[in-house]
Amino acid sequence: MGSAVAWNLASDPTFKGRILVIERDMTYQTAASALSASGIRQQFSCAVNIRASQFGIDFLRKIGENLEADGDRPQISLKESGYLMLATAAGQDILTQNHVLQCAEGADIVLLNAKQLLQRFPWLNTSGIAAGTLGVTGEGWFDGYGLMQAFRRKARHLGVTYMQGEIAAVDQSGGRITGVRLADGSHLSCGAFVNTCGASGAQRVAKMMGVEIPVVAKKRCVFTFSARDKIADFPLLIDPTGVYVRPEGEGYICGVSPDDLDAVEAQDFDVDWHVFDEIIWPALAQRVPAFESIRPGRAWAGHYDMNLFDQNAIVGRAPGLANGWIAAGFSGHGLQQAPAIGRGLAELIQHGRFLSLDLAEFCVERIVQNRTLRERNVI
Repeated sequence: MGSAVAWNLASDPTFKGRILVIERDMTYQTAASALSASGIRQQFSCAVNIRASQFGIDFLRKIGENLEADGDRPQISLKESGYLMLATAAGQDILTQNHVLQCAEGADIVLLNAKQLLQRFPWLNTSGIAAGTLGVTGEGWFDGYGLMQAFRRKARHLGVTYMQGEIAAVDQSGGRITGVRLADGSHLSCGAFVNTCGASGAQRVAKMMGVEIPVVAKKRCVFTFSARDKIADFPLLIDPTGVYVRPEGEGYICGVSPDDLDAVEAQDFDVDWHVFDEIIWPALAQRVPAFESIRPGRAWAGHYDMNLFDQNAIVGRAPGLANGWIAAGFSGHGLQQAPAIGRGLAELIQHGRFLSLDLAEFCVERIVQNRTLRERNVI
């Protein structure tokens, strides 16, 4: 997110300043961008999320052109194979309501009943399923780490400076941020400050800015496996249990979002293998009979910057600060929204308003005013 903002600012012909990106860890070993399953979808229940993803997919389709640097055109292996969201009778009304909104926003999503699902996906067990929605175009997955590096490479090509450091204090005077102090004791002055610290520190740094945001790190595990039987045209499948699975190379990756919307921060990156054995595999074997016999592979864990308030992004100027900005709490949607958020924040900083896409619903003020922007489709 920081590199997306930096690149968009540096690309603005009216911007004449200097840009510094401070990275806590330049290896990105535990960065969400490196550990994410990296999906993009338009099957949301909030219009602003749908629009942000539409902006994002257009950007990703043209990434070679958008982020070319010194003749190097990045590739992120974008696969528009769709999301397939399944619902039981209990969830069918919500699925249908979301589909109406998605179609109204121009998303290419089809609503299928159980019979149509089985006709289209004969490998699917539709027992207990009332309906499903499938993204025909505009949804799929990509190389998230590749996207981050492409933003970073292009930003540096345009003169953006990167340094490793950790923010220890934010200096303020007269309603403005004047600089930051780093953990090594050094001080940096600034004309504008953007907090894109993610799960590793967005809440902590926001507090230094004088703003309380309900963003905490939540662990998510991604598991890999292979299956004997090959299945053609497999989308990213989301079961009513919350378990998801999609192809990756010759095998598959999968996971599930636990019910963990509390204030307890994730402290480790240990894989919770019992989640696969007790929750994920039983659900997969029931929904896709070909997955009854599989070979588990490696797994890894990463952290979401989870917004406990309403699971939506917190983006905009920090209340009470003329030059302090926040982009945090993406709750697993950060990579797919990075093109839109990066553009939007750069426009706010340089022009004082959104020009490309109105992201005002993500404003920081809604947290202070206890005004939710509820997203029902969180994975």
